[in-house]
Amino acid sequence: MRTTVSRRSLLKGAATLAAVGVTLPPNVTRAAEEDPTTGRQIQFEDDFQTLDWSVWDAGPKASTADPGFYGRSAFAKKVGDQGFNPYAIVDDPRASGGKALQISVKYIGTPMSVRNYYGNTRNEFQWISGNIQTAKSDGTIRKGWRKGYFEARMLFPRHPLTWPAFWMLNARSILFPKTTVELDVVEHKGWEYQLYGAYLHEWGQPGEHHEGTGVTTDLDVTQNYCRYGIFVDDTHCVPFFERKPVIDTRTGVAANWQITRAPDMDKHDDVFWPLLTLALHPDYPFPNPLKEEDKLSHMRVDYFRAYV
Repeated sequence: MRTTVSRRSLLKGAATLAAVGVTLPPNVTRAAEEDPTTGRQIQFEDDFQTLDWSVWDAGPKASTADPGFYGRSAFAKKVGDQGFNPYAIVDDPRASGGKALQISVKYIGTPMSVRNYYGNTRNEFQWISGNIQTAKSDGTIRKGWRKGYFEARMLFPRHPLTWPAFWMLNARSILFPKTTVELDVVEHKGWEYQLYGAYLHEWGQPGEHHEGTGVTTDLDVTQNYCRYGIFVDDTHCVPFFERKPVIDTRTGVAANWQITRAPDMDKHDDVFWPLLTLALHPDYPFPNPLKEEDKLSHMRVDYFRAYV
């Protein structure tokens, strides 16, 4: 969820990808022989009947490299900011348990006083949104896993700026940012109804490394709950949509990206921890005018699961 690498360049060509026969690499075959959960058990599940603050933390991304904000909105702490709380559990018959986590974004439109937020006095950046995660900026990891299959079922908003995501970071990235491994399971733009991005980023030198692809979908992801997942083994990761491996548009076969820092992760008993985020994209023109109906928007999360 950084903007130093162009998402747009990685998404090009996704919409015109021709149908191809997919040959799965050996480690992907195990993950997808029926679906990536086959032979695995749920080690952790949150179906968001309540929001458990003993598991989740809220606010800026857990980091010591920067204040943890990015994009056009400030991520609120769990009690909210500027008189607005973006976190709620709502009734939703489409969710598997009848309830869902709703993370909202609201345009405040007046000077704000969010601590360490660069956009407080910038009119286009005066938004409050939300981010929850199972880590804290002191390096505490409440829930994390080195390997497995990780999945969130989500519904994204239609909006000219929204940038929701389900992503994972390694524990050491908090205190040692040059070791960062970032798994972007899904990054969506609110005006692309059947397209999203999946990425692997290893930030920091030496050995900075990036992979990514656009993902076309048969479903409108702003109208349907969809399952977004990633399979992680000793050395590679494979993104999934609706429990099918994502096709890398550059190769025409299933994405199967090498985590080059895997040996270092194992050396330090490192793990991945999840984030569920509603941000606003900074790289697109601010709507002029900003419609009244776009001043408040929502994403929903049915569940997060870790299968091992």
